[in-house]
Amino acid sequence: MKLQPLLSFWWFWLLCTAALATETTEDSLITRIAFGSCANQSAPQPIWDAINKFDPQLFIWLGDNIYGDIRKPIRVIGKERTFGPWRNSPRFVPSSEEEMKLRYARAKANPGYSRLQRKAKVIGTWDDHDYGLNDAGKEFDRKVINQRLMLDFLNEPLDSPRRNQAGVYASYTFGPPNRKVKVIVLDTRYHRDPLRSDGSILGDTQWRWLGNELRGPRSEITIIGSSVQVISNLSATTGPLFYMESWGRFPKERKRLFQLIEDTKRNGVVFISGDVHFGEITRYDCAVGYPLYDVTSSGLVQSVEKVFPHPLRFIVRLLFWYTPSTMRVINENCKYRSCTYGQQNFGAISIDWNANPATIRLEIRDVKGLTALSTNVSLSELQPRGSKPLTYETTSGKSRRYCTLEAELPGITRYRLAVLIYFTIAVLAIAFVGLIIGAILAITACVYKCKVD
Repeated sequence: MKLQPLLSFWWFWLLCTAALATETTEDSLITRIAFGSCANQSAPQPIWDAINKFDPQLFIWLGDNIYGDIRKPIRVIGKERTFGPWRNSPRFVPSSEEEMKLRYARAKANPGYSRLQRKAKVIGTWDDHDYGLNDAGKEFDRKVINQRLMLDFLNEPLDSPRRNQAGVYASYTFGPPNRKVKVIVLDTRYHRDPLRSDGSILGDTQWRWLGNELRGPRSEITIIGSSVQVISNLSATTGPLFYMESWGRFPKERKRLFQLIEDTKRNGVVFISGDVHFGEITRYDCAVGYPLYDVTSSGLVQSVEKVFPHPLRFIVRLLFWYTPSTMRVINENCKYRSCTYGQQNFGAISIDWNANPATIRLEIRDVKGLTALSTNVSLSELQPRGSKPLTYETTSGKSRRYCTLEAELPGITRYRLAVLIYFTIAVLAIAFVGLIIGAILAITACVYKCKVD
């Protein structure tokens, strides 16, 4: 007679125990972290299955968590021109507050993401499209409202300091003593000066806060999340064809960031980033006395190869390979020769605390959860070494390679992509003009022959 209530109580206790067992708290030992960016809420998102299979304890959003702005069609002619030298209308415009709420609700209701939220702690920052406008910075007038909406999406407590500060930057520390992981997420939008200004990215208040965080209690690993790339500066080699946002476009700010890490003697720093619609792992050896890695995962949905039909996607990979990059980690663990991955992907960090010394595996994984890019890093390598020269990979000269900034490359190497593209366009244009001239001559000859006949 009393069996049914007893079973009900048992199941209730079991569910509660399971929930508590999987909850990631400040004292939880972190061994698996996933992260990603660029998740268009209006498109299918099959990648959550792979992320859930990886079973991360922590998931970090790196921006473009939704696409909140409105993209107009490309129009070169007409009353409203959104592209070309005669453009008279912006290509992107902000959405209303109600539309932003609807887009966040759609993203949050995704079954795969909902499943992740139930078993992993979710934190993060934003980038331009969830900030509210493509490439926007401190001038954007809807940032206060959109900050509230973004924090609602992340289930940020109503009494959180993030609710009252200017910007969404935050820090978290996990793990028991001697196995601590500190996660810092930066806000590269709220205070950012205009592009090409070489002004500030973080603003004075956030810089002071970051300095205090890096000078704070020691952690074995410090993960710094930036919505835009920190190490790579591909704009230096893709310009003048096109430019991407990165810390490299604010060289004074990037130098200040590296100097702060060096001055605070912070060990174990690893950057993670998003934004660019492809994945890569980059490294810089000559900033803080040990190698700085930047794992870029972009995007969970949006990806550069998605723009092209399947038969033409090899062209994207070929251009990736041809574009010079002095910072990209090239090894045998890459799916493609360029050691970039232009399809849907997520970032994964696996920490083996039991190894001696402890090791970190940095990965970019595909939509099936398979490794597309990876590298293993020993925590013993990520220790300040003062003025002692780096000795990693010196037999092949790779340590010198990771000390050359893209902007320092010789012009003939740095601009070889632009030269190739412009040369190809010129050849095609000449061939097209030649074809037209040939057609005109053929028609003229035919007309003349007809008259003679």
